[in-house]
Amino acid sequence: MKSSPPGVRTDMPAVLWALMFGNFVIATGVMIVPGTLNDLSSSLSVSIPVAGQLISVSGVVMCLCAPLFASAVATWDRRRLLALCMLWYGVLQLLSAAMPTFGSLLVVRALTVISPAVFTPQVAACMAFLVPAHQRGKAISLVFLGWSVASVLGVPLGAWIGGALGWRYAFAGVGVLSLASAVWVWHAMPKGIRPPAFSLASWRETLHSKPLMLCIAVTALYSSGQFVLFAYLAPYYKAMFDITPYQLSMMFGLFGLFGFIGNVWVSRHIDRLGPQRVVGLSICSMALSFLLWSLGSTLLLCALVLVPWALGCFAANSAQQARISGMAPALASGAIALNTSAIYAGQAVGAATGGWLIGLGQMDILHWVGLAGLLMSWWVSRTATHAMALRSPKS
Repeated sequence: MKSSPPGVRTDMPAVLWALMFGNFVIATGVMIVPGTLNDLSSSLSVSIPVAGQLISVSGVVMCLCAPLFASAVATWDRRRLLALCMLWYGVLQLLSAAMPTFGSLLVVRALTVISPAVFTPQVAACMAFLVPAHQRGKAISLVFLGWSVASVLGVPLGAWIGGALGWRYAFAGVGVLSLASAVWVWHAMPKGIRPPAFSLASWRETLHSKPLMLCIAVTALYSSGQFVLFAYLAPYYKAMFDITPYQLSMMFGLFGLFGFIGNVWVSRHIDRLGPQRVVGLSICSMALSFLLWSLGSTLLLCALVLVPWALGCFAANSAQQARISGMAPALASGAIALNTSAIYAGQAVGAATGGWLIGLGQMDILHWVGLAGLLMSWWVSRTATHAMALRSPKS
């Protein structure tokens, strides 16, 4: 029997569960604002577009910090780094819950979301040191299942708590879970894990790759298209149907459930269909919901219209990661960090655009603007596939 590389476990280590829980908490905290936007707006006496700035500013911070910290923390022991990330997240979530004004909350929130920009990409970078190569795909799927579970359980629960008890309780709940996660990660994570740094030459090669940059643009475009509407689903449903906290949590839960189903479908069929085709199908599925959005004249019809969007949402992100990794495996670390930045940049642009439209009294056209972003992403995705095909014979 061949021996395993130094530092690599031959079984599935228990630390993966700690890392999955960390991703669950991170994801719940990132997506807590859309579900609590109604109470945030009323309790802090600001308009919905102003409250939406919490999403835009957070998106900008996470976009900038993901690639910057990928280099800045390269030499850190990952046990210390990941535990500190969750400790930082927990303390600042609790501090956010105590902020008396919107301005103070905005500043603390911007500092809080440094953790998501670091934790999730660095967890992915650790996998090669925690499991052998033949178990790596399964390990990554398990760890990133935390995001899917958050969409099914964490976000709906946060929306219900925010509507029934207030946004401060929802934020504080994430803070307590974060502190528990910090303790778990510290005790479960092995010492001495330091993935190699991504070199300056590799960054340059990544930035000069036309297919990679086009793919990253695809992510930014479909993320911004979605967040024009997703960031304001709570106030939209409140304005249209006077939705209760329980009903709102059910709508987010439905979205998360079908998002999870879409992700499972991708994991089973992506190798046969190819990631670029799955990305295209996922974008078309999301665009279908936006095209049919006006048909949601009742809450039940709205729930049905949500389904294609949910099926494509998480599936697109998973397929994009596989697509980018396959394009240039040697550059995958930096390219995925940039793709993470594109997700958050898209969220920032989409939330800002949606808030601007609501401020103009145009809430009823949010879906059309979002549809435009999705169609642009589909076109750029096809362009990226063509660019990769032209390049392949030369490689």
